Amino acid sequence: MATAELNGAAIKDFDSFHAECKAAFGFPDTYGNTMDAWIDCMSYVRDEDGMTRFHLKPNEVLEIVVKDAAAMKAAVPDILEEITFCVGGINERYEDYGEKPALKLTLR
Repeated sequence: MATAELNGAAIKDFDSFHAECKAAFGFPDTYGNTMDAWIDCMSYVRDEDGMTRFHLKPNEVLEIVVKDAAAMKAAVPDILEEITFCVGGINERYEDYGEKPALKLTLR
């Protein structure tokens, strides 16, 4: 299982969320700093298109670990809820294509 870590205590708004994600996931310079762009990038973790620094094997999972998740939940519960929803949606898309879910969200 591959792992990427986000610092929940550093996430205070969408700008800081996208900055954390860009660093953790290796999003391309063209990353649009929107949730649509986040979904687009994270939907291709098993492809070789350079949308993230990860290239997972067919059944491999990327664990997204949010450190200090309690601080993030206190400061920006809407963003935490949004990424939880998006991870679920991306995994459903993988399942629709007959693949195993690719993402796991872990709050610490």
